[in-house]
Amino acid sequence: MAALRLSIIFILSISVFSVNAQKLKKADKVIIANLQKHIGYLADDKLEGRRAGTNGEALAMTYISNQFSEIGLLPKGEKGFFQPFDINDGKQVNEATSLFIKGKELKLNEDFFPLAYSGNAELDAEPALALQEADMPWFLNLKDVLEENKDNPHFDVDDFVKTKVAQVQKKGASALIVYNTSGIEDKLQFNAKDRTEAAKIPVVYVTKEPAKKYFSDVSATVPVKMKTDIGEKKRTGNNVIGYINNNAASTVILGAHFDHLGYGEDGNSMLRTGEKLIHNGADDNASGTAALIELARLLKISKIRNTNFLFIAFSGEELGLYGSKYFADNPSIDLKSVNYMINMDMVGRLNDSTHVLTVGGYGTSPEWAKYIRTDNKKSPFVIKVDSSGTGPSDHTSFYRKDIPVLFFFTGLHSDYHRPSDDADRINYNGELQIVNYINTIITALNKQNQKLAFTKTRETQTGTSTRFSVTMGIMPDYTYPGTGLRCDGISEGRPAQKAGLKTGDIIIQLGEYAVSSVETYMQALGKFKKGDKTKVKYKRGNETVEAEVQF
Repeated sequence: MAALRLSIIFILSISVFSVNAQKLKKADKVIIANLQKHIGYLADDKLEGRRAGTNGEALAMTYISNQFSEIGLLPKGEKGFFQPFDINDGKQVNEATSLFIKGKELKLNEDFFPLAYSGNAELDAEPALALQEADMPWFLNLKDVLEENKDNPHFDVDDFVKTKVAQVQKKGASALIVYNTSGIEDKLQFNAKDRTEAAKIPVVYVTKEPAKKYFSDVSATVPVKMKTDIGEKKRTGNNVIGYINNNAASTVILGAHFDHLGYGEDGNSMLRTGEKLIHNGADDNASGTAALIELARLLKISKIRNTNFLFIAFSGEELGLYGSKYFADNPSIDLKSVNYMINMDMVGRLNDSTHVLTVGGYGTSPEWAKYIRTDNKKSPFVIKVDSSGTGPSDHTSFYRKDIPVLFFFTGLHSDYHRPSDDADRINYNGELQIVNYINTIITALNKQNQKLAFTKTRETQTGTSTRFSVTMGIMPDYTYPGTGLRCDGISEGRPAQKAGLKTGDIIIQLGEYAVSSVETYMQALGKFKKGDKTKVKYKRGNETVEAEVQF
């Protein structure tokens, strides 16, 4: 009965929201002015799109931490308000890489480059071009294979070279030097995102002019001295974390990501023209960050004392939930004390005609139904609920820790992941209503003062928007830097679970297709249709397992 009374009180409070708007006029004006200030700064061109690990991100995190400090939040990161974390950016060719042929030094990236799956080694040898001797570099001219396959749309020269590398290293070659004397372009390049496991030998590509100069006489002996040095390329992102310590037993986490796409360097822009333009991300997600700051201000001056509040502005969300996953695995508070988590992502474009507000995570606790009502006709919103605790935003990282979550979202629009997502397109009055709505929910839950029960929900896809005719039912770990695809979650009753896969398994092959990354997994998945059966090979710890999967 107590819960019923509380529910009635909550409904009434929402019902009279519009009536009380007149009384809250000054307070509402302050919130709107603050939202405009926050979004105006975060979505300004000088922040260059707030790409994680850049100076634009640094300006944004400084602004957010200054706001947290002015509000009176306590720093709760590893370095004051900041919690740094590594972002694996793929591979890079280090400066030590060199190649000398006949005593002449070739210029890196102009005359030669190692392929991304090259092994690291140093050697000095005098191989003959026409001979394939053990413990000597071997040479591979792509001319014949390119001409043989010029009309074959399925031929992949990169896969061909990878296969050759595996063959020649088994036969004792100490390196493979690749070149192309045909008129057909091979388009080989150093692919920093290629996570193929490194070969045991160096693999370098020599471009046309030096190849013509040094490799024209196939009977010649060619003195070669080389060093290959390929390493991980990393950048550092930072979460910004502030805390209201009420010395309570439980804590509520509120979060929003503040990073965006920069100039679209990571390939996640919807702009397909090739132009280098700043993606300001006013809605995505300066809007959620601004709401986070204003909720921190409102909750700091509130009379709530029986719960603590942790406010986290996440970075690296656009790359695959890097920041929230890092925090969830390296929390600055005890996650067992967390009652629930609220995530705000793209809350700045409430449609004035439809008034639709999507609330995700509805199924992660049976308690949510008491506070998120879809049948209240006097509500300022048309509430659309999504039961799943997962999705392409940061609440997913907390759902995976068995924490009830809510996810607030006003919907996709034509400016999504485009340079046109600017501050002048934000519906500030609509965002004000969302801030007040979330504050009302938190206040009502505080009156209940009970630990929410957690329930598992169906899984939804995070990350890619590509559509496939089949699915394995896995949630990829986009932060995994190794070779293969690490499963961050397995959906109940889907092909992966039926095949025996578990969270933490690393898929390395699907059918005949090698899986080195999320991207190659998606490419492999696209080869199958409903009803197909194939083999999936995966690593579980030190063991390699093969199982049959049916789509």
